[in-house]
Amino acid sequence: MEAAAPHGPAEPAANSTGLTVTSPEQMRELGRRLAKLLRAGDLVLLSGELGAGKTTLTRGLGEGLGVRGAVTSPTFVIARVHPSLGDGPPLVHVDAYRLSGGLDEMEDLDLDVSLPESVIVVEWGEGKVEELADDRLQLVIHRAVGDTTDEVREVTVTGLGGRWAATDLTVLSA
Repeated sequence: MEAAAPHGPAEPAANSTGLTVTSPEQMRELGRRLAKLLRAGDLVLLSGELGAGKTTLTRGLGEGLGVRGAVTSPTFVIARVHPSLGDGPPLVHVDAYRLSGGLDEMEDLDLDVSLPESVIVVEWGEGKVEELADDRLQLVIHRAVGDTTDEVREVTVTGLGGRWAATDLTVLSA
């Protein structure tokens, strides 16, 4: 019998799946499928190289959540709020690329206040916003780097904490 991997008390349980995306439209569709799993209070962290498809995925997420306004990269405004057009939660889209500090620097955005009633998506948020919620969804998007026109992306989706422990993340590859 193999010993279980040790988990410290601060390390939430993880649930993970991997998928391959071969076009920007498929990345957008992944966002639409992901929206069906999300609810108010969910924190989603996106990471990947420049041009990996983080904003494209978030655009699909906004479509799936039925929010107002075009989802575009909030790089220079840091955060955009997209109110729901129906009875779903608003989408708060944050780009932490230009922020060098951790959660302290993010406090000005009042994400902790917005989190209970919103879905918050943070691009480049690793090492900066994890303290907002023990339960979070992390998506890592890998793409070929260098001079390439390769559209293939390998996406790893990891649900951390009790919220995601029993969620079937394989439905994202449908």
